[in-house]
Amino acid sequence: MRLNVGRIGRAHGLLGEATIEVRTDDAATRFALGSSLETDDHGDLVVDSLRVHNGILLLSFKGFTDRNAIEKLRDVLLYAEIDINAPGEDEDDYHVLQLIGCQAHLEDDTLVGEVTDVLNLPGQDVLVIAGQSAEILIPFVRALVPQVDIVKKKLVVIPPVIDGRVQ
Repeated sequence: MRLNVGRIGRAHGLLGEATIEVRTDDAATRFALGSSLETDDHGDLVVDSLRVHNGILLLSFKGFTDRNAIEKLRDVLLYAEIDINAPGEDEDDYHVLQLIGCQAHLEDDTLVGEVTDVLNLPGQDVLVIAGQSAEILIPFVRALVPQVDIVKKKLVVIPPVIDGRVQ
């Protein structure tokens, strides 16, 4: 599946480097030396050099050797082909696209709703579930989402309850 993994920012220095807004959790693989990244209007770009400067990823691409050339790529989105069904580093690694569309059920199998989004917040990811009467936000942690079956597109959730009502 073709996924957005970054966006080219402003030029850095005179030798064709650009800042990169990273939009992937696997930057080391996606932006490795020699990696080919797809764009919408500029063909494939091949990573020619990479380094981190003050916490910012800087890349240069083959064929773009100066500041003026790389500046023409500003705001270009970078894409990579990613197998979202490939196993993660551990058993609890899921891709957002695997979770969206899953049916969320209570432990007694009562349908809560469908996962419509996953918010990537600093503390943890949060599932957005379209409930019958409102959106339900559930932190994506094992204590509140004890079962995930990607193949069956089903989750078991334990939503917060206040005054006898699911929140």
